[in-house]
Amino acid sequence: MEYKEKTSCDGRTAGRSSLLFRRYFQYLKLEKGLSENTVEAYMADLQKLLDFLSAGNIRLREVKEDDLHSFLAGLADIGIHPRSMARILSGIRSFYRFLCIEKEIKQDPTELLEAPKIGRRLPEILTVEEIDRMIGIIDLSQPEGHRNRAMLELLYSCGLRVSELCALRLSDLFLEEGFIRVTGKGSKERLVPISRRAVDELHDWFYDRNAIRVKPGAEDFVFLSVRRGTSLSRITVFYWVKEIAAEAGIVKSISPHTFRHSFATHLLEGGANLRAIQVMLGHESISTTEIYTHVDRSRLREEILSHHPRNMRREVSN
Repeated sequence: MEYKEKTSCDGRTAGRSSLLFRRYFQYLKLEKGLSENTVEAYMADLQKLLDFLSAGNIRLREVKEDDLHSFLAGLADIGIHPRSMARILSGIRSFYRFLCIEKEIKQDPTELLEAPKIGRRLPEILTVEEIDRMIGIIDLSQPEGHRNRAMLELLYSCGLRVSELCALRLSDLFLEEGFIRVTGKGSKERLVPISRRAVDELHDWFYDRNAIRVKPGAEDFVFLSVRRGTSLSRITVFYWVKEIAAEAGIVKSISPHTFRHSFATHLLEGGANLRAIQVMLGHESISTTEIYTHVDRSRLREEILSHHPRNMRREVSN
């Protein structure tokens, strides 16, 4: 962190602040068990506050609620969306709770601070036909063809986050049993049923994958760069999905997360239990986590496979 508390001393206060931020980083990573991406987001949002405090010559441990109101007002003035402001405030709340735990401050200045009002925004959803169009337009004569088809199929059939897709490993696949193991936010693991069609797409990709010269350290990743033999980044998948959507003539705002929304919506429309869907997605919230941990896995798998469009259509074709 670049923030330095104003002091007439020889920099020792700034040194203590730097140590405090390292302790907070370790607290998020080790004690809270947050993912690396979440920790980075928290630290980046905290830096925004530190920049504001430094510009106003305000000491970190002497922040008042009014100071935070001014900070949020400044974010609104530069056009930060209320949803993003709420996320930034969540990270700041976390930091000041940490300061209270560590007895660095006596009073939490965020305690009575209200988050910006956020209207509900319905996520973009793809129809089954649009998903089939995107998958069908992929050129299988290209080296990445079978890989890209398998990736789209897993995003949709399993409702994965793009980070979960990129992190998926060969040792996470239990294809004969019909499951894959997914590591989600906070390093939480869950078992997700996989459709027969997704399994078939994976086997086609594995045939091509065996011909790739894999770089050391990437041997266990399911999806690799065909040319470099390394694991894929989320940004690469994000831009590639955008390109496929454009080629398929889909004018909706598409991202890898759109397939996850479509997965949940199609299951719900097919009659699947909402609680089961939330377990499958790996959602965590105070009000629901206790309920979902008791859902029977075998019954859950049958419910998901019986309601997902891929499996319903397959049964009809048979």
